[in-house]
Formats: sequence, C-alpha cells, structure tokens
Amino acid sequence: MRTGIRIHGLDAPHFAPRGAPAWIAAALLGFAPLGASTAASPDAPASTEAAGSSAVIELVPLQTTPDTAAPAISDEAPAPSAPQEAVLGRGSASYYAGKFHGRRTASGERFDNGAMTAAHRTLPFGTLVRVTNVANGRSVIVRINDRGPFTRGRMIDVSRAAASELGLVARGHGMVELAIIAD
Repeated sequence: MRTGIRIHGLDAPHFAPRGAPAWIAAALLGFAPLGASTAASPDAPASTEAAGSSAVIELVPLQTTPDTAAPAISDEAPAPSAPQEAVLGRGSASYYAGKFHGRRTASGERFDNGAMTAAHRTLPFGTLVRVTNVANGRSVIVRINDRGPFTRGRMIDVSRAAASELGLVARGHGMVELAIIAD
C-alpha cells in the first residue's frame, strides 16, 4: 500500500528541535517509529507530546489514479522522435509562375514546378520549412532552393505543387505561417 504524509499543526513546517531532520527522515523512510502516528491505531487520538512538537505526522493511504499508475511496458521499439519545429512567423505567400519552370534557381538547380520547393530571402538552401495556410489549416513541407520573393510584403514563394496543396492557387497568394523543421 502506498502512503502519503500529512503534517498538522501551527509549527509543522518549522520542526523546532535541531535533531528533528534526522528523525523525520528516518521516520519517513520507515527506520524509526512515529510516536504520533495514527496509522497503527486509527481510533486512538493523536498525541502531540510523543512527537516532540505541536506537529502531528499522519500517514494516509493514497488513491491510485490512472495518471499515477505505471505505464504499460511494450516490446515494441520506441517511436522515433518527431522533428522539432521553430516558428518563424506569419506572412504572405505566393507561388511561381509557369514561365520559371526549368530555369536555374539561386542554388544552381533547375526549378521544377511539380516539386515541393520554395524561395526565401535569408534561409539557407536545403532548409526544410513547414508552410501552413492560416485560412484552411493545410500544410506542406518545402525545401528552400531559391532566393525571393522580391515582391514587397511577401514572405515566401512556393512551387505550384505546394501552392496547390495549400489551396493558394485560386487567389494567387495567401497568409501562411512558417516553421523551420530541425531533426
């Protein structure tokens, strides 16, 4: 049976005698009997003289609840940890026009409007970014491979494939939240 400790009395937190911490620790660990314990005889009145101060220490049973119960042990391998994300903020996003398909990006690779890529002004090439459309909650993960956008007020340009997944194609732009994904 698990037990908890209740301390009653005006000077309960103080424990007046100097040797008190030693005998309290021993009592808590079960090495010394408690003079004022009601655990031995619940019907007997508690005596404050036996404890040496006006504090009364009482051992009480604790109820086990589902959140205090030990977790079940499984034979499965532990799940890999989820990637950590650092939120960059919110801003406007747009997508590349079809005329840029096949052209070289700032990173040197050819732009593919069907790939999940994006342009950002300052993030390093190869950075993975979760882009979430604030209006509908859809999100995609894109890889930064270009510089831009060069339109004032825009935070990121995404490929047509990413814009389609986000639901940005109809309007051409939208408010998004960016979060860097770090493994």
